[in-house]
Amino acid sequence: MLWRWHADPRRLGRVRVMTHKVYLGLGSNLGNRESNINRAIQLIEERVGLVSRRSSLIETKPWGFESNHSFLNAVVLCHTEKTPREVLMLTQRIERELGRKSKTTRQYADRPIDIDILLYDDLTVDDPDLKIPHPLMRERDFVMIPLREIYNN
Repeated sequence: MLWRWHADPRRLGRVRVMTHKVYLGLGSNLGNRESNINRAIQLIEERVGLVSRRSSLIETKPWGFESNHSFLNAVVLCHTEKTPREVLMLTQRIERELGRKSKTTRQYADRPIDIDILLYDDLTVDDPDLKIPHPLMRERDFVMIPLREIYNN
């Protein structure tokens, strides 16, 4: 966790605001994949928080389904004041804006963008629609390779 000083107009001086480290996995296999990921990162920085690290892009075959479209994948480290639930809502909104029709429920499919919360500080969340750490990340090289590239404690 990082601390930053934030002006509080109701008080003299400054107050400390805690920011959280969130690792997000990104993938795209439709359209201009690199542009989709770059635009998603730009929107994450505008709406979720400062993106301080970004992995290299890696190209991978689809995982969990068959497709002729390969994925580009990356991981970013974002510093945010948002709660895990707020991060989820914001990233899902970004996905919809970039052309994603629906989140995967039972069967994976091609998509212009996918954004997954991989880690949020050292927090564990086990809600039906939000699982942190991401439960399948260790099974996926397309997550672990870029995550290892930028991960820090």
